[in-house]
Amino acid sequence: MRKIEETVRQYIAKEQLLSADALHLVALSGGADSVALLLILKRLGYTMEAVHCNFHLRGEESNRDEIFVRELCEKVEVKLHLIHFDTVAYAELHQVSIEMAARQLRYRYFEQLRQDIGAEEVCVAHHRDDAVETLLMNLVRGTGIHGLTGIRPRNGHVVRPLLCLSREQIVSYLEGIGQPFVTDSTNLVPDVVRNKLRLQVIPLLQEINPAVAENIAKTARHLSEVEQLYDQAIQQSMDKVFDGKAVEIAALMKETSPESVLYELLTPRGFMPSQVEQVFSALTGPSGRTFSSATHDAVVDRGRLLIEAHREPLPVLRIPEEGTYRHADSGRLRVSVSNEVHVSKEAYCATLDADKVVFPLTLRPVQTGDRFQPFGMKGSRLVSDFLTDRKCSLIDKKRQLVVTDREGCIVWLVGMRTDQRFAVDSSTNQVLIVSYEATNGGNT
Repeated sequence: MRKIEETVRQYIAKEQLLSADALHLVALSGGADSVALLLILKRLGYTMEAVHCNFHLRGEESNRDEIFVRELCEKVEVKLHLIHFDTVAYAELHQVSIEMAARQLRYRYFEQLRQDIGAEEVCVAHHRDDAVETLLMNLVRGTGIHGLTGIRPRNGHVVRPLLCLSREQIVSYLEGIGQPFVTDSTNLVPDVVRNKLRLQVIPLLQEINPAVAENIAKTARHLSEVEQLYDQAIQQSMDKVFDGKAVEIAALMKETSPESVLYELLTPRGFMPSQVEQVFSALTGPSGRTFSSATHDAVVDRGRLLIEAHREPLPVLRIPEEGTYRHADSGRLRVSVSNEVHVSKEAYCATLDADKVVFPLTLRPVQTGDRFQPFGMKGSRLVSDFLTDRKCSLIDKKRQLVVTDREGCIVWLVGMRTDQRFAVDSSTNQVLIVSYEATNGGNT
């Protein structure tokens, strides 16, 4: 038994997981893994308190686990924190799976409790076989290199001191000291991916090679080292090709692994691996292809891939008379009349002939087919063509605003150009001043 405890002690020291003089919180379900974690850490001399979550998902079995945990903590003289969750109601409210609901509730409470009692770390009982299962799950689902490194020994304040042990070693340890534990019956049914891997796939692989779990774990450790080199190289590539708003496609294609760079840029922004493949194939095609995740848009636009977080559509604002008008959260429009005839040279301030502009005015986004007569020109032009000539991106075009008069004629392409038909000239008696101020510090 001391050999197991010494293995854990050395692993904790190697990974710098726990401080000897600090308080730690141990997640205790009552299963073999968490019971072993509690007892090993206590025997190694760490100061700890335990926490148990009752998710009320398994009827009397959930209550049985709570009773077991209470009695165990009393026996070994460890303070226990208990909390009850209505997991089903939470899952329905937040529209997540029961498994995800339990995870969110558990870790949110762990962090809250950790702060409340002044604990340094939250210790959870994942072991080597859990890491192997996680790697296989990610491999089956399709993942990048980050998904093939198993479970990390540390994630913020959550640490996993038992990753150096197999499930078999843990059970053997408990049997050796005569310590009982409870079994979650749902783990014995191959109804979800992890259970199928644990109960069906891994035993089959062990028939081929009894050391398969250990070998996969070794591979994961090697990949963790490779991952550090990979992350460094990818970051250097991203710094070269991505300015925070757009990817220069020509520069991307010169990188050693352009699709990998694109994958690491897009997946944190919600794009699925299959979408990344589609985006990569579209980079050498015509402009205009747009791809969307739940949070971002990616648009191929004249040698660049524009990446932008979703924004609410700009609203339509009716302006019946002079005054200052709030334009949703994006800005303010000010409209006034002046007897001082002048022409503004500021981009976001338009001066028009007041007698030529008829209220009510409307502030709205550009629409397909919009035309106007740019100041200084004789003929009319499509707004879209004008914006293209100004090298505006497709995303910028969607955010472009115009001011129209009562008849729907564009009097001002905001920030760009006024319409010649409403321009100030030698016959102007009063000037209509229309200015737009973006409250976020940017333009439209």
